[in-house]
This record gives sequence, C-alpha cells and structure tokens, in this order.
Amino acid sequence: MRNWKFAMASTILGSALVLGACGGTEDETTTGGEADETSSDEAAAVQGSVSGDGSSTVAPILEGIVEEYAAVQPDVQVTVGVSGTGGGFEKFVNGETAFNNASRPIEEDEAATLEENGIEYSEFLLAYDGLSVVVNEENDFVEDLTVEDLKKLWIEDGTTKTWADINPEWPDEEIVFYAPGTASGTYDYFDEVILEEEDIVESATLSEDDNTLVQGIQGDPNAIGFFGYAYYVANQDTLKVVSIDGVEPNAETIESNEYTPLSRPLFVYANNAEIADNDAMYDFMKFTLENSGEMAEAVGYVPLSEEDYNQGLADLEALR
Repeated sequence: MRNWKFAMASTILGSALVLGACGGTEDETTTGGEADETSSDEAAAVQGSVSGDGSSTVAPILEGIVEEYAAVQPDVQVTVGVSGTGGGFEKFVNGETAFNNASRPIEEDEAATLEENGIEYSEFLLAYDGLSVVVNEENDFVEDLTVEDLKKLWIEDGTTKTWADINPEWPDEEIVFYAPGTASGTYDYFDEVILEEEDIVESATLSEDDNTLVQGIQGDPNAIGFFGYAYYVANQDTLKVVSIDGVEPNAETIESNEYTPLSRPLFVYANNAEIADNDAMYDFMKFTLENSGEMAEAVGYVPLSEEDYNQGLADLEALR
C-alpha cells in the first residue's frame, strides 16, 4: 500500500480531493477501473460497475480504497461522488447510487424514503473520527476551548463576535468563521452536539468542500473552523488544533471517546439488492471492509477493532 498519509496531505493541499471536490456535481468523481497494474487471474474475473456518493469526511478513506481496488480489479469501474452526507443520501434513497458514505447515522426521514421506495439497506462502520476545531497557525492565544465556548462562538446571537468576547485577555479582533455546508454530515453532527439546532453564526463561510475551509483558515490569522480529523492531520504543519475541555483529538482520545462530544463513527450505507445481485458491488464492499482499517489509519482516522471489521464482513456475506 502506498504512503497514503503523504498522498492525503499532497492532495488536500491542492485544489480538491482526487475523489472529487465536495460541491456534488456529477463531474466531481473518481473512477477506479482505469489502473495500469495487471491483476491476478482470479481478480480479473470480476467485472462491472459500482456507483456511490456522500461524505467529504469519509472521502479520504474511499479515495485510497478506490485506487487500491483499481490495481486488484481493473475490470470494475468504481465511481464515487462527494456531495456531502445529505446530498449523497438524496441519491441513495432514490436508487441512483449503490452506496452512500456518511459521517452521521441515517436520519428517520431518509430511512422512511428508502422504505417507501422499496430499498433495503445495510449500515457498515468504517472508522472513527474526531471532529477537529482548528485556528490559524499564527494564533498564539487559543489553546483550549470549552463546549460552552463553542456554543458562544458558533451560535448566532446578533452580535459581531471578537476573541475578547470569549476571553477578555484575548485580542479585540473580529473572528472569521469557516464551517462545513448544511448538506454535510459534519455540519449535522456539530448542529446536534454544539448548536443544538440553533442558527449557526451568520458570518460563517459554509462549504461542503473541506479544502475550501482549510485554505480559508490558513489564510486568516483570526479564522476558526472545524472539519474531520484527517483534514487536520494532513495540514497540521499549517493549522493549529484546539483542545476541547482540555482534551486534544488524537487516535487514543478519539478511540476511547475521551474526546467528547466531538468523537463520532464514520459509515457506509449499502443497497442490499446491489450486494446480492451485483458481483462488482459485493466485491468492492468486501475489499472496502477488509482494507478500511489500514486506510483509515493511513489518512489520519482511527480504525475499528478487528472484531468489528469481521462482524461487518459477516453481515456483508449474509446478504449474498
């Protein structure tokens, strides 16, 4: 397996992920069936196509998986868009895609639409993430924030917010906010545990493209933002992560859930009929579950236990 932590950093520092910029257009995809490597005779036996969409947070894992899979199964074309968790679910519930990558659990209305459309699905865990709050590297005063600080920062209250509003010893400079767009599962999760369904600060720049958030925070000394842990890891030389209630996100604190309430699971939701009837879909999902632990760790997320991955594989096999 190639050095995915290096590749991840190089990719994010560019204009967009190989998997696709997170705006959700049909052109923003990566295709996994065009590798030059020669596969084994057994691997070459699988042919077909698989289409998915979904979370920009999960995208670094899938970008690596798709490229590795192309080397093993060059006759399978895998196309994965990155329109955000919510945008991906819109396609998944209507049967437009075979799977959806998600940084939050499926919502009741999405599950209801799947039932109405006669689509049975399965939820597979891929890894764990610690939603990371970051500031510009030139910021030398913010080291730690409490959950209450996050609420005061991010909930709209009709005022122009400055650092001094959070701590009178901090500069009286207006804060510049960057956050995932409302179609993002990362926004949904932050809304649930921090905003508690209150309006986000109106001045925030919102984007489903995490690269836009990274670059915005890199370019402004008064910026603050949040996104998945892997995006911080890939840019840790140019961004500064903030501890929450004294706990910094890292592999240990995320896995143990000590980094609370911002630790969360990452998922892929799959169409059961596609798994049962489409050999390419089944094979790609099997490859994903077999390799997502190593890939998650390589790009900066936290893998599940071997037992959890084995359970996912058993659940997948039961659908055939």
